[in-house]
Amino acid sequence: MFEKYRFTVEERFTRYVQIDTQSDPQSTTTPSTEKQKDLSRLLVDELKQIGIDAQLDQWGYVYATIPATTDKNVPVICFCSHVDTAPDSPGAEVKPIVHKNYNGHDIVLPDDPRQVITLREQPYLKQKIGDDVITASGKTLLGADDKAGVAIIMDLTNYLVQHPEVKHGTVKILFTPDEEIGRGVNKVDLQRLGADFAYTLDGGERGSFTDETFSADGVVISFNGISAHPGYAKDKMINALKVAGTFLDLLPKNEFSPETTEDREGFIHPVRIEGIAERAKVEFIIRDFETKNLKLHETRLEQFAKQAVGKYPGSSYEFEVKEQYRNMKEVLKNYPQIEQYAEEAMKRSGVKFKKESARGGTDGSRLSFMGLPCPDIFTGEMAFHGKHEYVSVQDMQKSVEVLANLVRVLEEKAEP
Repeated sequence: MFEKYRFTVEERFTRYVQIDTQSDPQSTTTPSTEKQKDLSRLLVDELKQIGIDAQLDQWGYVYATIPATTDKNVPVICFCSHVDTAPDSPGAEVKPIVHKNYNGHDIVLPDDPRQVITLREQPYLKQKIGDDVITASGKTLLGADDKAGVAIIMDLTNYLVQHPEVKHGTVKILFTPDEEIGRGVNKVDLQRLGADFAYTLDGGERGSFTDETFSADGVVISFNGISAHPGYAKDKMINALKVAGTFLDLLPKNEFSPETTEDREGFIHPVRIEGIAERAKVEFIIRDFETKNLKLHETRLEQFAKQAVGKYPGSSYEFEVKEQYRNMKEVLKNYPQIEQYAEEAMKRSGVKFKKESARGGTDGSRLSFMGLPCPDIFTGEMAFHGKHEYVSVQDMQKSVEVLANLVRVLEEKAEP
């Protein structure tokens, strides 16, 4: 069905990544950065040029609809990706480089030769020999997370509009802001979207299907000291920064952290510290596949805070927990057909189906608990959130094919 189709995903992707869309966790606005709308506006224009209805709302969400080409009563499906890139690495002035017919060697990034994408650290590259691999230039992240997903959905839309003979039900498109800072669906209007279930396009290796994510909480620990003039502080000052430093030093060095855990192990992770002598604040993310374990991790973390305060008589602390998202598996286990549709679509596309658990979260984690069951499908994006990020053009093209087959599967299985 794709023998004569000219994919547009590569040109779209290389265009999208050059638009700076980093989100900002310290911002209180929605979207957290107005520049995210620069890409969203472009997407609306391109969708209209393709020939479908699309709108951008005040919060930075793009809603679009591909009309049905069948009279069958087909469930309404949504494909979703986020436009923002992570604040963990520079995201402005991205220079995408397409390494045609990748030769299997380590990739030295030209704008900073110290940045080398090695096969030892990125073994998936061994499977991409002969593919066209896209990287950044060495000074920024690439933005494949999740502009690969955006480009895939846009190319799918282009394909379906050009091929009305492909029978499918109504297809909804949703592009969200602020996913990377955990606010990707804060302002989404599910009634306006009008979908029965969805798939995010935000996964990694070809064939991956993610129906399980971490459950996640955020923790903020504030340490209170006593300020005094440093020239006259003897027996008066209690420096909250030192209390916070002692607390951080109490954290285990060989367990309980992202750098020491894998597979289904949970962790706690300090992500930000700020303060002055009188008051210091440490922010954490807490992660585990078992939701009940979050409380255990938080209790342990609070014990470290108590120990630190105990070393500085007169100091105190406050411990605040905020729910972030929950393991989508708790919802998706009740909708096995959503997995079956994706598995059949991959089979038809010649892709080996690989069900995986993600050591992270997607918009689908929260959407699932909001009433829109939403697992994740691969895009080919790898080594995300850093300067070694890369993606295979052929993986993106194959994802487009999978989505096209997926909407066909839904239509075929629907009642007349």
